[in-house]
Amino acid sequence: MMSYSGILKHYLIAASLAFIAATADATDTRVTLDTAEIERLTGLKGTYSKEENVFKVSKPRTDVKIQVDRWRMPPFMGLGLWAAFTPAQDGQVMMMGDTVLFEDEVNPAISAAFKAGLEVTALHNHFFFDEPKVYFMHIAGTGSTAKLAAGVKRIYDKVAEIRAAQPVPSSGFPKTIPQENKVSPQPLEQILGMKGTSKDGMFKVVVGRPAAIHGIPVGKEMGVNTWAAFAGTDDDAVVDGDFAMLADEMQPVLKTMREGGMNIVAIHQHMAHDQPHYLFMHYWGKGNAADLAKTIKKALNAQARMQQSGATR
Repeated sequence: MMSYSGILKHYLIAASLAFIAATADATDTRVTLDTAEIERLTGLKGTYSKEENVFKVSKPRTDVKIQVDRWRMPPFMGLGLWAAFTPAQDGQVMMMGDTVLFEDEVNPAISAAFKAGLEVTALHNHFFFDEPKVYFMHIAGTGSTAKLAAGVKRIYDKVAEIRAAQPVPSSGFPKTIPQENKVSPQPLEQILGMKGTSKDGMFKVVVGRPAAIHGIPVGKEMGVNTWAAFAGTDDDAVVDGDFAMLADEMQPVLKTMREGGMNIVAIHQHMAHDQPHYLFMHYWGKGNAADLAKTIKKALNAQARMQQSGATR
């Protein structure tokens, strides 16, 4: 019979082998990054980190001069676009990146990312008192080197196209918002499939989501909600709002909103230690009120399909 120490030694060896196998399955470090292809497709030179097995390309935003707190900011201080590539499972590659954008570049860049099969994972600011306003769009994707590198280039090309057509960033979205508010609530309630509240010619709906923080239930009234507020007129309306999304719901919701012409203006979190963990997307849209409501309803339906499939987390 094997001694206790022998049994323990046997167990530790088996456990170590299982851990090594699991780690190897999670990331195939034998994959060699085609750094030349990444540079060729992105049009950028990169650097390789042997320690992390990551190849990274980057470029500074030098086409528009930026001031932060009345100080001319050098790109070295945080105004650089970058994309990093590392081996993933099954011979594929994972890419993550950050893109420095001006307000009129954000939504065309988001659409370019989706058309290239990439994900958009965050949109936020890094500074106060920046002129012009600068936003940072984080991107990600898994696939072939060619697909990911070409996708990054597609985003950068869209940004260059916008700045070539108009060197100075825009100061507003197209269309003027009416000064008088007289939105008809009934058609919007019918489209959205829910009752809302009206005030001074404006209309708003709110949908709660369930969560808990430190074991305490929180929901709609504590800010875990999706909402949409309409102003202007039925034919010439503006809508703004917020979508509360689980991680797996985010890409379908974002894609649906962009396909409907909605402008995404922020993607971030509102809470820590919430279970499940929610991300929040803020949006702004202009146009016919019913058309705006239909796009929001489509996004809600896309979110519901993810919930029904059990794919959300």
